[in-house]
Amino acid sequence: MARKVRVGIIGSGGIATAAHMPGYKADPDCEIVAVCDVNPEAARKAADKFEVPKTYSDYRELAADDDIEAVSVCTPNFMHKEPTVACLEAGKHVIVEKPIARDAKEGGEMVRAARKAKKLLAVGLHFRYDPKVNAIRRFFDKKGFGDVYYARVHALRRRGIPSWGVFGDKEKQGGGPLIDIGVHMLYATMYAMGFPEPVAVSGQTYQKFGTKKPGVAPWGPWDHKGFTVEDYASAFVRFEGGASLVIEASFCMNGPDGMNFWIMGDKGGAQYSPLKFYREEFGTLTDAEPGWLPKVKCHTQQMLDFVNAVRGKGKVGVTGEEGLCITRILDAIYASAEGGTEVPVEKLDA
Repeated sequence: MARKVRVGIIGSGGIATAAHMPGYKADPDCEIVAVCDVNPEAARKAADKFEVPKTYSDYRELAADDDIEAVSVCTPNFMHKEPTVACLEAGKHVIVEKPIARDAKEGGEMVRAARKAKKLLAVGLHFRYDPKVNAIRRFFDKKGFGDVYYARVHALRRRGIPSWGVFGDKEKQGGGPLIDIGVHMLYATMYAMGFPEPVAVSGQTYQKFGTKKPGVAPWGPWDHKGFTVEDYASAFVRFEGGASLVIEASFCMNGPDGMNFWIMGDKGGAQYSPLKFYREEFGTLTDAEPGWLPKVKCHTQQMLDFVNAVRGKGKVGVTGEEGLCITRILDAIYASAEGGTEVPVEKLDA
């Protein structure tokens, strides 16, 4: 029997009730003891669904609850920093949903708070547990790619502007598809290629659909009058050692949907979906596809690893420092798009 871990949830929306709370419930020695939401009715509804005894409407009350050892922060981006820092300062371990924060300044404050408190800070980037991503990372670790010099990243929706929440509000989200879905594929690619250090970025963003009255909208009409984020972004990222990466992210465009990435090295390459490895072997160009991959519930495994790390029996999947690195790149892309020139990726003293 493992040591009992008692957790609290801040924010009771979809990611909390569909991912974090079921993930905790998969560990028989983990107990959810409180749910917090600014909407008391939403907190109570989530608590009832998962048989949680306590609810709060103020994250500071949950942070002060001595029954709680670890916390999931599942709020919108603009409310990542304050609850995370409050819980860390109260001596709790934290996993915060992606991205770590609206920008690297906030993310850096969170990482520093975790270091000062000597507590765990994890980031909810669940593609870390995708079997295809990990197969590519193993290929990288075994030098199957040779010298990795280039990667391509796609996080594209043809007509996928969310019609709910604050996804179109730059002040609250920090950005649009780049920070919402691009962050997933960018992290997966960076992880699969060994997390090279970013140096500089040249980026461009576009707003061609979001501010117009919706036409075809499979997810329902969005708030075009309050739409202040990009609906398409692209960027070129340079890394130490000479490797580079291109990324495209879209909420809305006239092109195909796709969540994918490609890695290229001088000895081999790979495509994420469908998973395929490209090699030149014995005078033949070969394409290798997996005959078997394990089935992993990525969100669930993410929570199980977090709980085990809290017990001191393992590591979190994605560290605060890794989450911060991704946000540093996103900041640089937005800054480059605004200034119309290549900009350095700021090295923060986190």
